[in-house]
Amino acid sequence: MMLHHLLSLTALISVLDLASGQSSSSQNTPSTSATAIVSTAGAQISTSTYSQSDVPTGTAIPGNYDGAYRPQVHYSPPQGFMNDPNGMFVDENGTYHLYYQYNPVANVAGRQHWGHATSDDLYTWTNQPIALFPGGPTEGVFSGSAVVDVNNTSGFFPNQTNGVVAMYTINVPENQTQHIAYSYDNGYSFIKYENNPVLVPGGTHPTQYRDPKVIWYEDTQRWVMVVAYPIDFEIGIFSSPNLIDWTPESNFSHYGVTGLQYECPNMVELPVRGANGTEELKWVMLISINPGAPLGGSITEYFVGDFNGTHFEALDSTVRFTDFSKDNYAGQFFYGVAPNEDQITLNWASNWQYTNSVPTAGEQLGDGFRSVMTVPRGHYLKDLPRYGLSLISYPSNIMSIVDSELASNDSLDSRMVLDYSKVESGALYFEANVTGLTTPDSLDGEIYFNFSSSVSGESIAGGTFLGSGDVWLDRGHTDGFPNIFFTDKFSTTGLYNEAEGAWRLSGIIDRSIIEIFINGGELSASSLFFPTHPLDTVELKVAGLNSTATASVAVWSLKAAWSDQADANGIVRGNVTTGSN
Repeated sequence: MMLHHLLSLTALISVLDLASGQSSSSQNTPSTSATAIVSTAGAQISTSTYSQSDVPTGTAIPGNYDGAYRPQVHYSPPQGFMNDPNGMFVDENGTYHLYYQYNPVANVAGRQHWGHATSDDLYTWTNQPIALFPGGPTEGVFSGSAVVDVNNTSGFFPNQTNGVVAMYTINVPENQTQHIAYSYDNGYSFIKYENNPVLVPGGTHPTQYRDPKVIWYEDTQRWVMVVAYPIDFEIGIFSSPNLIDWTPESNFSHYGVTGLQYECPNMVELPVRGANGTEELKWVMLISINPGAPLGGSITEYFVGDFNGTHFEALDSTVRFTDFSKDNYAGQFFYGVAPNEDQITLNWASNWQYTNSVPTAGEQLGDGFRSVMTVPRGHYLKDLPRYGLSLISYPSNIMSIVDSELASNDSLDSRMVLDYSKVESGALYFEANVTGLTTPDSLDGEIYFNFSSSVSGESIAGGTFLGSGDVWLDRGHTDGFPNIFFTDKFSTTGLYNEAEGAWRLSGIIDRSIIEIFINGGELSASSLFFPTHPLDTVELKVAGLNSTATASVAVWSLKAAWSDQADANGIVRGNVTTGSN
């Protein structure tokens, strides 16, 4: 979720207990760490919103979207601090709803609310009023999810098929419990369920039980929830007929890299795309861990397997990560994307090692912001040579926000250098494609990119070598953020697929964040960077290829998604109406 890298004394004691040999439940045995609250769905009385004079209600918070570090095609909050994406769903009108962990009154984590933004294309966002508020001075509304209760299983929506139910963690010093709230207006405002909490923790770690993600499981006609027991290294699986009464079914325990805690689980069914055009479906369990990632701080791992409505069984114990850099964490899948379409995530593009210190916030609240989301990622599974079933992650519908093609080259040794200082957004999409690789012996050459500042000489560079499959990214030549944990170089290795005979690199750069993708998303990296002067020159080249190969490179400018909403001072005020208008 968030904040939990700053473990409470209770959590630290619990970690020591684990280290001293206390055992936790085994995989697929219902946990004793939580029990269901028995309650009825009849009541629809709101609990009052805690009054906070410094937090606006019923109106969107304005923000300056014209700063040097402010991305234009990645979502960022108007001001204050943002972390995990929460409650993401698609409503009946095709509008995407993003909620997120939000502190609207400071540039560091704390005082957690659910911020809210909406979009029709996942790139152009409208800031909405805060959606969920804490109920008292010691409460935080932590991470969770939202679903559309089309069949009124909850009983909250007798006269509609578009009622929205959010499920989230309430954090207080004594414990973490799971609550629900419901919305009659497509998720713009919520009523808290009067009999909250619907799940309370048991066991020995009541302060470590959070981040529920709910889906509908068609075969059993029941809701399914995955929720983290962070320092027990368990993901609990629960089921419910009505989103209120929950039954513990099984646990997924001690898989992969545990770090110091599990967080923000997701479980999703994805198509396996075969070379012959056939498709089957497999389930994926995603777990975010923090701290304790191999590169330090935060990271997300995943496991491919089968799910029967109560138990998830991984196909193997192989550890697979969603990213090979440091700034991709706590991603969540949108609820309501059609099952025959690629499923879509947004991910928090930061790392708990340094997120409270990055230089985007300015001197005072409102001068800037902290944290961004990745671009929307489309996902499916692909059987990769030697790796097996792997999660593909690519920028969803990126060409829909292209402003213009800046340059392209189709020669065998393709190279371009261009000045993009006049691009309003400062955001580019680029591709380098090598095809005609007939055998492993034809894997000569490299793909290389460099984005630099004509003023300071600072740069972001990266590339890939076809022969070895090595991929690298270097943010170490930008000088705006000296931080011991801000690791500057990243690399990984991909494997050539002779059946496809190609090697591709693409990416998005957006003022202070870069995302790169190898072979359409077989590998990906998300990385923040903070130059003292804006980057304005791009070099992109393919060189040293075998004579049997062909190559092409291209660069496109991307639209400035916030410019149409901003006034002359760059201020975006969001939705100034009420309700769902």
